[in-house]
Amino acid sequence: MDLDVVPGLTIPASELDWRFSRSSGPGGQHVNTSDSRVELSWDVRESSALSDSQRLILLTRLGPHLIGGVVTVSASERRSQLRNREIALAKLADLVAGGLAPAAPGRRATKPTRGSDRRRLVAKKLRSTTKQQRKRPSAD
Repeated sequence: MDLDVVPGLTIPASELDWRFSRSSGPGGQHVNTSDSRVELSWDVRESSALSDSQRLILLTRLGPHLIGGVVTVSASERRSQLRNREIALAKLADLVAGGLAPAAPGRRATKPTRGSDRRRLVAKKLRSTTKQQRKRPSAD
């Protein structure tokens, strides 16, 4: 089943690599016999679904998530392997869509108002006098 990430980008099922293993957590005796944990990998560098500009964007923005150009997500939240497959597909789609989303506008620097500066200094002075009063009286 192909993975629709954003309009205009669909990852073919042939590029998705699935691995299954035993999951920890709830499940009783069933958890010891079934491979319900899912790992889904996708090679960003070798993908035919991406344009060169999309590939470059993903390689830079998903850097911490990539190992050798391959992004891997895992899911073991549910007892069912099928449900964990769906969760892993959704996680990968969200990760890739977030990587391709346009960057948020930068923060515009502002100056604190005169009133907020004055309130800060008054509170600072009050804290200072409170701490001064906690001191042990001097022997002078």
